[in-house]
Amino acid sequence: MKKRLLITGSNGLLGQKLVELLRKQANVDLIATARGVNRLPVTDGYTYASLDITDQEEVNAVFDQFKPEIVIHTAAMTNVDTCETDQEGCDLLNVDAVAFIIQACEKHNSYLCHLSTDFIFDGADGPYTEEGIANPISYYGESKLKAEQLLFDSTIRWSIARTVLVYGIVPDMSRSNIVLWVKKSLEEGKTIQVVTDQFRTPTLAEDLAIGCWLLAKDEVEGIFNISGSDFLTPYEMAVMTADYYGLDKSLLQKADSSTFQQTAKRPARTGFVLDKAKKVLGYAPRTFQEGITLMAQQVADLV
Repeated sequence: MKKRLLITGSNGLLGQKLVELLRKQANVDLIATARGVNRLPVTDGYTYASLDITDQEEVNAVFDQFKPEIVIHTAAMTNVDTCETDQEGCDLLNVDAVAFIIQACEKHNSYLCHLSTDFIFDGADGPYTEEGIANPISYYGESKLKAEQLLFDSTIRWSIARTVLVYGIVPDMSRSNIVLWVKKSLEEGKTIQVVTDQFRTPTLAEDLAIGCWLLAKDEVEGIFNISGSDFLTPYEMAVMTADYYGLDKSLLQKADSSTFQQTAKRPARTGFVLDKAKKVLGYAPRTFQEGITLMAQQVADLV
C-alpha cells in the first residue's frame, strides 16, 4: 500500500536529495512542491506541483488536491543575516507558513516532519541533546523556535528533525558550501580566513534526507537531532578539505568570529549529540571525510 508523501521546498538542497531518495521507494507516492518551476534534473518517479507556502489558499488547495498522509516540510528562509534584516519576510516563511501547513495537516490528518536548526540554541554549552534549553541569539533562531512551538501546541502527529550546517551539491552546482568554497579559493591561490572559535557537527545533505525518511516512513513522533557526528570548527573543515584535494594549507588563515562583520550573531558551540536518533531510528551519518569524498565523486560524475 503506497503512502502519499508531500515535500515542500523540493528545489532546495535537502528537497532535491529527498526527491532523489524517495522517488525510488516502491511504497511512496511522491508529491514534490516548491515555489515556481521544477528545477530538478529528473522528472520521473514523482508528481510536481508549484506551491507558495506563504499563501494559505494555495497551501489548502494543494493539500485538498493531493491529500498527503505524510508531509516533510523543508522550505524556509535559512540565510541568517537576511532573516535579521527582513524580519517580516522571515516570519512569513518560517512561522506563518508553518501555521498554514499545520492547519492543512489537521484537516487531512497528515503526519508532519518539520526541519529545525541548532540556531535555536545560544551556543554556550554545545553539543546539545534533544533536551537542551533553547535560547536563540538571532532572529532566524527565534523564528525556528516559534515554529517548533506551533507544533507543540498543535493536535497533529509530528516530528522535528533538528540539523546543523547542511552541506552538499545539486546537479546545477547552484549551491555553495564550505568544501566547495575552500577548494575553489585554494585552487585560485587565494588566502582565506576561516574561524576557529565556532564548533558544529556538519551534516551531509544525503544523511539528512535519510534521517527525515527514517522519521517519516514509520511516522515517528518527537524531537530528533539529525546531523553529522564530527564536532569540528570551520578551520578544521577547511584543513580536511585542503588535505583531501592536496591543496596549499598555508593559504588558510586562522580567524575568530570578531574578524567578520555579520549582521546576525552566530552561536559559538552548537553541534548535536545523536544517541537518540542512532538508537531509535538506526541513523548512521557519514563522517565529514566521507562527505568530502562523496561530493568529489558527484562533481566528477557531472563533468
